[in-house]
Amino acid sequence: MIMKKKPASAATDNRSKNDPTYRRVRLEDIATRCGTSLSTVSRALSGDKGVSPELRSKIQEMARAVRYTPAQEISGSKIVLAASQVAMLDYHRYQFSWYVLQGLKERAKMLDIEIVTHPLSEAGASQLAALMADPSIGGLLALTVDDQEILDTVVSLNKPAVLVNSDDPLMRLSSVLPCNRSAMRLAADYLVQQGHRNIVFLTHPGRRTIEQRLEGWRDAMLHHQLPCDATQVITVSDWLPELAEQAVVDYMQRHQTSFSAILCANDSLAIGAIGALNKLGIKVPDDISVIGMDDLPQAEFTQPELTTVHLPVQEIGVIALELLQDMIAGTVQIPRRVELACSLIERQSVMAKRQD
Repeated sequence: MIMKKKPASAATDNRSKNDPTYRRVRLEDIATRCGTSLSTVSRALSGDKGVSPELRSKIQEMARAVRYTPAQEISGSKIVLAASQVAMLDYHRYQFSWYVLQGLKERAKMLDIEIVTHPLSEAGASQLAALMADPSIGGLLALTVDDQEILDTVVSLNKPAVLVNSDDPLMRLSSVLPCNRSAMRLAADYLVQQGHRNIVFLTHPGRRTIEQRLEGWRDAMLHHQLPCDATQVITVSDWLPELAEQAVVDYMQRHQTSFSAILCANDSLAIGAIGALNKLGIKVPDDISVIGMDDLPQAEFTQPELTTVHLPVQEIGVIALELLQDMIAGTVQIPRRVELACSLIERQSVMAKRQD
């Protein structure tokens, strides 16, 4: 006899908030049960357009079934979002941060939480401390912040805080970010599976998250007993495609080593790498394969379309805000690092290596 699984919509959580195993139902729980995205659930519950009546009804029914309620008990009606001034203003270089911000603001709108944006300047630490002294501020989200002085200041504030797309190496602060190391390992493993053995890594060093991507490349190469020394790393001074293009041209003119694939720390660098290969008359992917990371919109418009790793950028902001809610409500007290899994997007810039 085959037993049918009870529908998820019938499940409820009858535990009280005093139960140590209790966890407040979140939007991601409803999204999983309904088989849809976080943004769709958010729009459905907030009454926004863009959701069919049938799906909206299904989501609302699920929300009632699991007793979902926004965290009304949050002390402080405002949340400070701190980010570097460059990241706030330079969309071309910091698209990733913009998409994280989009998901975060959409979630905050649904919860009727006011986001106070604070650009961090050279005097950012002292200004941030003064802003957070306001009793109406409930907590802090720090977007793409690595500066040690600012991290130390955030720790000293004694207010709930979550790092978004960065982390605290000393684990004093909670954080939400993509699992950069495993994401790059996934991409490198894919290239190896396609027969590539000599894979160079194109990067803009500096941030810990980017160093984690470099480590992911090394993890894969060492696992497959393939070379991964410093001569196989191409570095650029910024994320601009034109700098990546020149760096790849210079590298190929200086090195006689034959490689069949370029693994890039993000999509902008990958676009520059493709430009360099085109300039040199090298076909992508026939002669050299190229793979990026982030899955930004322009990845679909390159020629050829860019194979890349999708990072859940909007979900990062949503989950960071929900973690901050739990911290403000007192249900989360121990700092934690939440790393989100990433997925490979196969397009046209990678092909199996030809046998010599």
